[in-house]
Amino acid sequence: MDFFKQNVLLIGLAIGSGLALLWPMLNRSSAGATVLSVTEAVVLMNRKSALVLDVREADEFAQGHLQGARNIPLSQLDARSKELEKFRDKPVLIVCQRGSRASKASKLLKAQNFSALNVLKGGMQAWQEANMPTGK
Repeated sequence: MDFFKQNVLLIGLAIGSGLALLWPMLNRSSAGATVLSVTEAVVLMNRKSALVLDVREADEFAQGHLQGARNIPLSQLDARSKELEKFRDKPVLIVCQRGSRASKASKLLKAQNFSALNVLKGGMQAWQEANMPTGK
């Protein structure tokens, strides 16, 4: 018991370090969507024929996007969500530049009962850093 009293700070530090290391694994969900790495996103696209939804603005989309992506900017997503109705129960991969707009889009779509939402971790930036192909 004396050991714990004398080393409470070290024990707390060890527990905190462990939680910090586990946090990325525990926090793989973003607003009801699964956060996927580039590799996991490719598997989803190839094996499950996921809809790729790019929520960047049209000018960003025109500079390069994932092959076959559908562009509906986040600012228009609520008004245009009916266009995605047939994908309500199918896998959807949401992409933006770095991931923050995609998380917001997943919240919006989750509220409309879309069930298989996924967000590309790091967005287009991560996709390009992994030297993956893009369309124009």
